[in-house]
Amino acid sequence: MNRAAGQHEKATQKNRGRIGRFLHDNGLSLGFGAAFVLAIAGQAVAGRAEFNSLLITDGLAPVSFPDYLTSSDFAVDVTENWQSEYLQFFLYIFVTVWLVQRGSPESKETGKAGPESDHDQMTGEHARADSPRWASARGWRQAVYARSLGLVMGVIFLLSWFAQSVTGTAAYNEQQLRRLQVPVSWGEYLARAEFWSRTLQNWQSELLAVASMAVLSIYLRQRGSPESKPVGAPHTATGVEG
Repeated sequence: MNRAAGQHEKATQKNRGRIGRFLHDNGLSLGFGAAFVLAIAGQAVAGRAEFNSLLITDGLAPVSFPDYLTSSDFAVDVTENWQSEYLQFFLYIFVTVWLVQRGSPESKETGKAGPESDHDQMTGEHARADSPRWASARGWRQAVYARSLGLVMGVIFLLSWFAQSVTGTAAYNEQQLRRLQVPVSWGEYLARAEFWSRTLQNWQSELLAVASMAVLSIYLRQRGSPESKPVGAPHTATGVEG
């Protein structure tokens, strides 16, 4: 009995160790994932309150929480934010292949603009034993894998943008019907100033944030962060992360 209890205790400690290592090794994704869930939950609560306030003002009955979560009003707000974020990542991933910023850790070294050589990228015959399989492949497989991050970000952006346009059309038409006005088609909504005003105000904020990070990281530091140069690195050091 004691032996069995001891084995059980060892197994429990081993499992705890595995869980601890998993949490430690994946803290960045888990932390941001938890923050995302809390943020979208808060957005849903606040958004429903605002939406119901508008309905009451128009003399209509408020909606339940489940009804709001499946509404076009909630969907358009969520997808509007998503598409602007993924546009930022898509552009940054591709643009930084060719454009550099002297002194920024967000940039490659100034002499390495472009896709770089197979040796530098460890592709083809220069792939290592632990390299991904498609890194050593030839033809279209390597070409696709070598651009897979940017391509996936671009696809997610396009899907989010399309979802925003569709849900935005539905949300806009709901307002039109409440005002006893004629609803519009998807194509007509895309040509309206409201759609592009909502879209461009998100794009400009994301582009400004990226530009600010690239420039401010030349002169400012954050000790221990891979997004910053080492505290003692000179301002002219480029592509160096702390």
